[in-house]
Amino acid sequence: MSALHKDEQGDWQTVCLKYLLFIFNFLFWMGGAAVLGVGVWTLVEKSDYLSLLASSTFAVSAYILILAGSLVVVTGFLGCCAVIRERRRCLSVYFFFLLVIFLIELVAGVLAYVYYQRLSEELKQHLNQTMSENYAQPGKEAITAAVDRLQQDFKCCGSNNSQDWAHSVYISSIAAEQRVVPDSCCKTITHACGKRDHPSNIYKVEGGCITKLEQFLADHLLVIGAVGIGVACLQISRDLLQENHLLA
Repeated sequence: MSALHKDEQGDWQTVCLKYLLFIFNFLFWMGGAAVLGVGVWTLVEKSDYLSLLASSTFAVSAYILILAGSLVVVTGFLGCCAVIRERRRCLSVYFFFLLVIFLIELVAGVLAYVYYQRLSEELKQHLNQTMSENYAQPGKEAITAAVDRLQQDFKCCGSNNSQDWAHSVYISSIAAEQRVVPDSCCKTITHACGKRDHPSNIYKVEGGCITKLEQFLADHLLVIGAVGIGVACLQISRDLLQENHLLA
């Protein structure tokens, strides 16, 4: 009678553990979808700005998250099969993929954190030069479009202020048609509106683009780092629970 009671109790515990593992798998899938979504959002939402950065670390972090998120979604099905069938043969393959995913997410999170530390210095050194030397130049259409969108989206003019444009190749050229700033500095864009740099016409007192772009990128990097490392930690907890169940 005691043995029967123990068997029933063991069966009840096994069923509860299976349900718990399914809940963890569901959270795992949601985490994978979040990782994938953040990666895609980072690249699609403001992809134009990537051409203004000196390094590709920001884009690489996003691509890594997309890869990790895709693997999580696929690997989740293998996890369900491992829970339902309780086959140890699936275990080694399953946990190998989980280890790879964990390392990928961790790398993305660490990259985002490291890049966050040196983002400000990179922008200060690179953005002003990029805007001054490449805006409206042949073969630099992507940078030109990125600068125009940057100034309109963040309501800014120049890297530090509107005076930065006085030293640009474009403003010094005939193509500028006596503009003192690009038309994208204007609060209401019309043809050649950049000829007048009064605060009522352009974003002259709202601040430069470096500060605003830095804040935007920093916010994205914090999300990338938090999602990457956070989902990796969630994954460790679930894996330990599942491993104990499958090896029991």
